Amino acid sequence: MSRPDAKELAALAARIKSWSAALGFQQTGIADTDLQLAGERLQKAVAEGRLADMSYMWKHGSKRFRPDELVPGTLRVISVRMDYLPPDDEAEALQRDPAAAFISRYALGRDYHKLMRKRLQQLALRIREDIGEFGYRVFVDSAPVLEKPLAVKAGLGWMGKHTNIINRHAGSWFFLGELYTDLPLPVDQPVAEHCGSCTACIDICPTRAIVAPYQLDARLCISYLTIELSGPIPERLRPLMGNHIYGCDDCMMVCPWNRFAIPTPETDFLPRQGLDQANLLELFCWDESSFLRRTEGSPIRRIGHEHWQRNIAVALGNGHPQPEVISALHSSRPRASALVKEHIDWALRQLDRRKGAKGQRG
Repeated sequence: MSRPDAKELAALAARIKSWSAALGFQQTGIADTDLQLAGERLQKAVAEGRLADMSYMWKHGSKRFRPDELVPGTLRVISVRMDYLPPDDEAEALQRDPAAAFISRYALGRDYHKLMRKRLQQLALRIREDIGEFGYRVFVDSAPVLEKPLAVKAGLGWMGKHTNIINRHAGSWFFLGELYTDLPLPVDQPVAEHCGSCTACIDICPTRAIVAPYQLDARLCISYLTIELSGPIPERLRPLMGNHIYGCDDCMMVCPWNRFAIPTPETDFLPRQGLDQANLLELFCWDESSFLRRTEGSPIRRIGHEHWQRNIAVALGNGHPQPEVISALHSSRPRASALVKEHIDWALRQLDRRKGAKGQRG
């Protein structure tokens, strides 16, 4: 089958966006594959050590910023976003309650990877039905892809100072996915940035991980510390983590553009297992089988039970010295791994110090 001409490609791009909307994506844009500037920024971040030990960000070399090396023949990238903010979200109230567990909003429901990959695959099949065979490959955070710069090029939003993508009509509570294709579709134009002089995200970061506008040091980021870091959490950062046990949304919660965020219509993204209102002590008492059962289908499962307990031990250590908390930490210590035991001991020292200070005031 002959390839479409320019007019037909423009009409096809419009149909693709319509089909994408019908599949539940809130926005779709088309980008070219020139990521040279983004690649230079990535290499600079690697050289400065700001990506910590996340070797997957650089081990594939230039494939991450040269899409046609990852998928030969790629000419365009269809970039999509899918909103995930839960309705009636009470994240700010959770942050003020030291006994509550704060979990990043994106992880409260079902893992988004499979859902979005399936939808993007359906989009590709719909295109094939329309024009015949074409080259493509679907990605959802599953390969060396610079999804944020691609989303910017596709006009889905601009890169905020916290390094997340912001859309002026939808804020930043959304997932991204990509469909690499060999179709020479017309590209969309990037949108203007609208962060202005605002530094709310930089100022709110508990660990000062946003070291400069548009620059994040993963070694300080609570999301990295609670999800990606495999060893002990640096002691100097533990008191700054508050009750965060999986990820951190502070920089997005304070962003003024998120007042325009719309709750997700996807039922799979709605909170499960009561994780949006969970108590730290309750979650700490999950044994491994309970953890695996209750996190089935959740992105949280990937960190494993040991890191789950490590994170919660830190959060408990940052809370009030309640007798039941101290008792639970002591009770779990004998069967804990060396990693978890270290964090339990730290938490007990913190609580004992806080308890002593309270007794002196009394």
